[in-house]
Amino acid sequence: MSSSELLVKIRDLQIDGIADETRSRIINNVDLDLHRGEVLGLIGESGAGKSTLGLAAMGFTRDGCEIVGGSVEFDGIDLVGATPDVRRQLLGKRIAYVAQSAAASFNPAHKIINQHAEAPLFHGMSSRAEAEADAIDLYSRLRLPNPDEIGFRYPHQVSGGQLQRAMTAMAMSCRPDLIIFDEPTTALDVTTQIEVLVAIREIVEQFQTAAIYITHDLAVVAQMADRVKVLLRGDEVEEADTRTMLQSPREEYTKSLWAVRSFERPQKPLAAKTATPVISLRNVTAAYGNNDPVVRDVSFDIHEGRTVAVVGESGSGKSTTARCITGLLPPRTGEIAFQNQVLPADYRNRSVEQLRQVQMIYQMADTALNPRKKIGEIIGRPVEFYLGLKGAEKRRRVEKLLEQIELEPSEFINRLPSELSGGQKQRIGIARALAAEPKFIICDEVTSALDQLVAEGILKLLTNLQEEMKLSYMLITHDLSTVKAIADEVVVMKDGRIVEAGPKDEMFTPPHHEYTDLLLSSVPEMDPDWLDELLKQRGADNLGDAAVSKM
Repeated sequence: MSSSELLVKIRDLQIDGIADETRSRIINNVDLDLHRGEVLGLIGESGAGKSTLGLAAMGFTRDGCEIVGGSVEFDGIDLVGATPDVRRQLLGKRIAYVAQSAAASFNPAHKIINQHAEAPLFHGMSSRAEAEADAIDLYSRLRLPNPDEIGFRYPHQVSGGQLQRAMTAMAMSCRPDLIIFDEPTTALDVTTQIEVLVAIREIVEQFQTAAIYITHDLAVVAQMADRVKVLLRGDEVEEADTRTMLQSPREEYTKSLWAVRSFERPQKPLAAKTATPVISLRNVTAAYGNNDPVVRDVSFDIHEGRTVAVVGESGSGKSTTARCITGLLPPRTGEIAFQNQVLPADYRNRSVEQLRQVQMIYQMADTALNPRKKIGEIIGRPVEFYLGLKGAEKRRRVEKLLEQIELEPSEFINRLPSELSGGQKQRIGIARALAAEPKFIICDEVTSALDQLVAEGILKLLTNLQEEMKLSYMLITHDLSTVKAIADEVVVMKDGRIVEAGPKDEMFTPPHHEYTDLLLSSVPEMDPDWLDELLKQRGADNLGDAAVSKM
């Protein structure tokens, strides 16, 4: 519940993007009011201007952007005209930001807790020991494993979901008046997402913190926001309280957002047991260093032209299983076979042909594409390495790949990744995987960072490519709507083990394994009361006292 005190006031905001001396309007005469303790949800498809508007509320613009009109006031302070020193004293202390990509935001050379303590120390709010103690307390409240020690790891030593929660804790370190949440639960599995959403709601309510919650997940915004503002290409489409917006949106564009995710490919007939699998995992156990195994005795097959979805909470072993398949992490025991031929455990011992057949599409295209290379070079490198094509032949192949992913070659081949939208970058990641002409592709959370309209387009593209090229997919995801859309079979993992596996239609039909039922019941619904009802059903103990107790 918000107070009557107005904290953020934006009027007639205009922001231009500048590239090669050409200006384009990114935000066009947008107004925004935000009161203490209030959560405003910003929604819209990729390129709508959500993140640009959220950053502007901090008095900040990205490189290549410029505020050319309007005003931004925070607690009566003019942020557009403020000096760098004034803004520096506000940022981190009274205004905080939680980015979408924690992996791209943390400094890889410093331990997590050192980065957490930076703002409280800089602003003189606590001693080093007090900052570390508060960090550990916040890690516990956000349900991070081993809260006493996880902060003393480097960013690459924790999962993406864990790192995202660590960044949320870091934003809370100074108990700011305003937090900008830019897709804060994108990287989280459904059960962890609930715990983080509860923790965010608690901090907003207790400290009367105002929040701008940017998301493409309409069910999440239904649980978090008091009001919702819809953007389209920099223009405000409409704004209303959350219940009104969900039940009776005025504009056709908003109604179209509510109607997305209708795509669902029927499950293919079961693969014949006698058919040779493209990929077989046989009793695979794997660990990092001398630590306890994180994958334990995992076995499953993936057949030609089929999609096997591997689901489970953060830390369940999904991505580690993928690393074993690619040869990046040799298993302790067990083996991986491609078309019944056992693959060397270490990728460095695999032939070029064996490497060619197993490719990967990564979750975060922002960090997976070399920012200094043009698109033609990014796609062209595997074309040359695996197929030996050069010169004009190589360019023709790159152009063909761009056409396959539905991007115009003449428009995109000479662009840099920074000049592409999130959905376009992910399509480039798909083209790079296709460049090797593989039989098998691992899709690691390929739609989790995308808005629902763009995600649907990516799923349709993957489905069409699979039909056209007889590809086999391993789909790593925590998004069960994505599983319903394109999977043929489902493998559910928990604590490194497979707890349930079978055809998609059977997996989504009761009765379920207890853990599968937990995952299914944790998928947010487009009902503002859904999270509250879930908390009542499960009770605080089942979600963890740390997540729901007052902070």
